[in-house]
Amino acid sequence: MLAANRISIMPELVARVKQLAHTYTPDTVQVRRHIHANPELSFEEHNTAAYVRSVLEGYGLEPVAMAETGLVALVQGRNPEKRTIALRADLDALPIMEANEVAYKSKKDGVMHACGHDVHTASLLGAARILQEMRGEFEGTVKLIFQPGEEKFPGGASLMIREGVLQNPAPAQILGQHVFPMLPAGKVGFRAGMYMASADEIYITVKGKGGHAAMPEQNVDTVLIASHLIVAMQQIVSRHASPKVPSVLSFGKVEAKGATNVIPNEVKIEGTFRTMNEVWREEAHKRIKKLAEGLCESMGGSCEIDIKKGYPFLKNDPSLTERTRAAAEAYLGAENVVDLDLWMGAEDFAYYSQEVPACFYRLGTRNEARGIVSSVHTPTFDIDEAALETSIGLMAYAALQELAAKA
Repeated sequence: MLAANRISIMPELVARVKQLAHTYTPDTVQVRRHIHANPELSFEEHNTAAYVRSVLEGYGLEPVAMAETGLVALVQGRNPEKRTIALRADLDALPIMEANEVAYKSKKDGVMHACGHDVHTASLLGAARILQEMRGEFEGTVKLIFQPGEEKFPGGASLMIREGVLQNPAPAQILGQHVFPMLPAGKVGFRAGMYMASADEIYITVKGKGGHAAMPEQNVDTVLIASHLIVAMQQIVSRHASPKVPSVLSFGKVEAKGATNVIPNEVKIEGTFRTMNEVWREEAHKRIKKLAEGLCESMGGSCEIDIKKGYPFLKNDPSLTERTRAAAEAYLGAENVVDLDLWMGAEDFAYYSQEVPACFYRLGTRNEARGIVSSVHTPTFDIDEAALETSIGLMAYAALQELAAKA
């Protein structure tokens, strides 16, 4: 626990933040409900950004636009140049039709906050309010990052970084949180080191010679080639990836516009490759391309292959994660802080983690007694809003502890 020993647990600070979190939770719930009812898709978050701007300005902060629909604001304590820590939230929703019958149900058909970004944004606003009220009680600066487009390549984080979000002032660390419907509200989870996977999209077009299915000798059967290719691709992971490196290669879409008696001229295949090692990631791309081209040629066809490189893998800085976990145990009690397993999902927070020491932790939102059990990216996803009191208080407290931590 060497890293955790660099922070001093102050019961009076815990009590102060908890009192403010309790006071501001009702308003935070209303903020979350407003954002939930008015979702916007990735890179279209104009109204959401305007709403967030108005809330921040109401706290006396001066937000600045970045990446068109992103915002950045600073909460400055005493001696603001001493140290800066960043806190991040995402603004965008998903193209999903909400099935929940709640007062704050999405007003937009086919668009829904099904991944909890409404929770993340409301939580960062609530934490900002706490920190702004306490600005005379700490030294340093907290940079608030509200980014667009987490759900869509190239990822809003990459655009924010390109526009200088990690500069002027440069944060020494960055924290982010994400809803976790497998964990009860009131609990949080941490994992140091490798946590989430990189995510790449694979698009293959198998080309051959279509024709009547009753005369296969006159055709180059693209469906058969595609079938062999999907099966053969599994050896990329099973026989070339180290068992010590998590890797997934999956194909979720196959489009062959033939018929019962028609072989099509081409078949389109789409899939994803995920891993937690950037060197192996590059090697795997080469192997996927080589195998696809070689197999198609050996069966008389050809292929076009496009691998769109997505988010990198997410790594949690061990020292920062240990300190943040210690802060969570002090704030919530050790019984409410759990260990997380590796997660092969992807998150564009990973871009920040590749640039600056980062800690991305999980916020429990489940309540089985109330039937709040649905996973993210589903039409019935919702949260136990009691989690908001946990989230705004912990995020504010963790930031304060990190600002006070000894280097």
